[in-house]
Amino acid sequence: MLEASEILNASVLIVDDLEANVMLLEQVLRNAGYTNITGTQNPREVVGLYQAHRYDLILLDLQMPEMDGFQVIEALKEIETGGYLPVLVITAQPGHKLRALKAGAKDFVSKPFDLVEVQTRIHNMLEVRLLYRKLADHNKVLEQTVLERTAELRASEARFQRFTELSSDWYWEQDAEGRLTQSSGPVREMLGLGEAADAQGWNPQERAALEDNIANRRPFLDLIYSRTRADGSIQYLQVSGEPMFDASSRFAGFRGVGMDVTERMKRAA
Repeated sequence: MLEASEILNASVLIVDDLEANVMLLEQVLRNAGYTNITGTQNPREVVGLYQAHRYDLILLDLQMPEMDGFQVIEALKEIETGGYLPVLVITAQPGHKLRALKAGAKDFVSKPFDLVEVQTRIHNMLEVRLLYRKLADHNKVLEQTVLERTAELRASEARFQRFTELSSDWYWEQDAEGRLTQSSGPVREMLGLGEAADAQGWNPQERAALEDNIANRRPFLDLIYSRTRADGSIQYLQVSGEPMFDASSRFAGFRGVGMDVTERMKRAA
């Protein structure tokens, strides 16, 4: 919502080749409490003035010599490409009203002026204009916030990935069907996935414990299992994992980290 002061402090430009009309409209606005009013009798000044001040509302006479109101609207549209054109036209010609609206004006008032109608249409247009501007500003803030949060998330993910790489030999994620979706390091070999599942030498009890934890979606920490390599030496692997769930608490997969702890196990023996 808008405060009354926001509307009364909005910037208004009055454009009419007749000084009496400019003075009349300016007086009407000041009597209603508006404070930020500019007037010009030269339509060729409008574009420059608008570029400098970006008025919240332009009261534009259509019947002017040298450059009429329709030409002014076309010139303003070159500045506000795709944007909101805050023009309220003033005309004594009924046939010009529809033409002005089609050209890009947002509303009109008729000559001779009905002061209540003028004040009402000005107030309504300014309210719409300021709300439109607030919405645009809010969208810019929202867009910037999304960009900042996305950057923070990417940085956080990068830090997590780096931490994972430093603290383990491999990292993996599986989807709900057991397909490998993310991995770092020799995951397939170490977990015995795919063709590696047929590799000889796994300790059957230890492998069964690992596979049972994953199949039943149980978290586990520092589970050690081993296999006998072709040269007869034993390799020890340590793995930790946990199930993943989506926002609806549905199982989404499994993830974990692992490392080769063969040397540590040898020292402990």
